[in-house]
Amino acid sequence: MPRITLVALVLGSLLVAAGCGGSSSNESSAKDWASGLCSALTTWTSSVKSAATSLKGDPSEDGLKSAAGDIKSASDTLVGDLNGLGKPDTKSGQDAKDAIDQLSSEVEDDVQEMQSAVDKVSGVQGVLAATSSVSATLSKMGNQINSAASKLDSADPGGELKQAFQKAPACKSLTSPSS
Repeated sequence: MPRITLVALVLGSLLVAAGCGGSSSNESSAKDWASGLCSALTTWTSSVKSAATSLKGDPSEDGLKSAAGDIKSASDTLVGDLNGLGKPDTKSGQDAKDAIDQLSSEVEDDVQEMQSAVDKVSGVQGVLAATSSVSATLSKMGNQINSAASKLDSADPGGELKQAFQKAPACKSLTSPSS
């Protein structure tokens, strides 16, 4: 599942695309929001990578179902975390919340799509087809994260979120060169 690596790259671009310049008197609240978002994405990415590694080690029907279950669980947690973020205390906080709400909804739809493909698995060919479908769904999730990043960028003309992402310790791992 080589597309899993794309997810890590996309997560990094989420923070790079968060905007430019500016300052905020509500920096602490925006920083907490950014930290929550980064923590949720970091945890999800780690879980998805672990599931992909597990599937590579056991490319059977049981291995696929186990990996898909792990991805579903991680994605359900991500959705819960995203929904719990609320709105950042910035001038365009509602726009940022709307972008994350849309991402949350898309992740839920993607999980259903992935689960449907995995539930239909039968035999070696079915495992291969479902593995391809899971990989494509994860790639689509990466694209959706990119789209959310673009929306966050548009929702942050004053650069409040960019500063929050830069100052939140939970975001450091997503913007470091090793990610």
